[in-house]
Amino acid sequence: MAYNNPVKSRTSFTDAVHLVRFAAFLWIGYLAVLAIINQSLWDPRRVNINTLYYYFMLAVVALLCLGLVYWTWAQRRLKGAFLPLIIGIITLLPMLATWGIIRLFPHTPMLDPQSSILRLIPFFLVSFLLVAWQYRWQYMLLVILAITGLNICIIWSFPPPGPGPFQGAFTATLIQAVVFLAVGFSISYLISRLRKQQQSLEEANAGLTHYASTLEGLATTRERNRLARELHDTLAHTLSGLSVQLETVKAYWDIDRDLARSSLEKSLTATRAGLEETRRALKALRASPLDDLGLAPALQAMVEDIARRHHLTLDLSLADKLPVLSPDVEQCVYRVAQEAITNIANHAMAKTLRVHLESVEGKIVLRVQDDGVGFNVEKGLRSGHFGLAGIRERAQIMGGSISIDSKPGKGTTIQLVI
Repeated sequence: MAYNNPVKSRTSFTDAVHLVRFAAFLWIGYLAVLAIINQSLWDPRRVNINTLYYYFMLAVVALLCLGLVYWTWAQRRLKGAFLPLIIGIITLLPMLATWGIIRLFPHTPMLDPQSSILRLIPFFLVSFLLVAWQYRWQYMLLVILAITGLNICIIWSFPPPGPGPFQGAFTATLIQAVVFLAVGFSISYLISRLRKQQQSLEEANAGLTHYASTLEGLATTRERNRLARELHDTLAHTLSGLSVQLETVKAYWDIDRDLARSSLEKSLTATRAGLEETRRALKALRASPLDDLGLAPALQAMVEDIARRHHLTLDLSLADKLPVLSPDVEQCVYRVAQEAITNIANHAMAKTLRVHLESVEGKIVLRVQDDGVGFNVEKGLRSGHFGLAGIRERAQIMGGSISIDSKPGKGTTIQLVI
């Protein structure tokens, strides 16, 4: 058998059953058309009973196959022997019916051995397809040799009226064998190629699934690292400053009550600010604003919030109409903007923040610019600071690109193009 995998074998068996079911209906129509043609060519005024009986016998074979492929009980009982039985019925019964009718009615018009062999070709083609679909090419050779040998034996058993009919049928059988070999092996080769392509596609699909899973894991890790950095820059700094202030209160409580109270007030202010930052960070752990607002409104809300908290002059320009974007692309644009703007707020010591989002010739362009202290881009990428590696990886995953233009004292411009 060609398949060892139970799931694949079951799918292949189902496809073979559907093929026989479809072919059986085609055979019935094919035989009806042949009967009409033969009757019109012979004598339209007289009914050729022998020819109709012949086509009726072949139609019985088609109906038998049709009944078996709809009989699920027989399929369950026969299991692996079901398809060999169908192949045997398709291959042998039409031949036996043909030669039986010729033997009973040897002088019937339109039922000479040569033309009868041609009439059976549609049955044999389906048999070849089933063998090529389910078995190796050696089984195809076995079926073709069986058909040829049975044809020769049946021809040999006839007492022909002369050498002409026998020689003609024998020659037709040999030609048929050569044609069947060419057609059979062509079908077997094509189906073998289809199987290899299917296997390659399945392997590629498995690889893509693994790659997507890996990327998802990397994205999750980056998001956790971003939140860890944000918590470090907010909560950790707040608690560190609070600890220093409380130590001052403790040291001066008995010495200078006014200074101690002043430090205590500063501690309370720092505590409230730290609590607000912590709540904002925890909110970021829940559902993304993209899910509720969409890209442009979520980006606007995030940018305005950061600019307000860090007292930045904001120049915000968002395109009125953006093309429909996949959730992954929207997430990438939002997170790159969030990372870049957070870095500006925490490290750039900037006064002005410019954020532009637009669609240009089918591309999404995000530009984040500040007038801060700037930095050395190459050194920053090597050191891994400021989340530059993270935003670059995000862009590459989405098939986009990141350009970073910055110099010490000259501000920074980060542009994302997808």
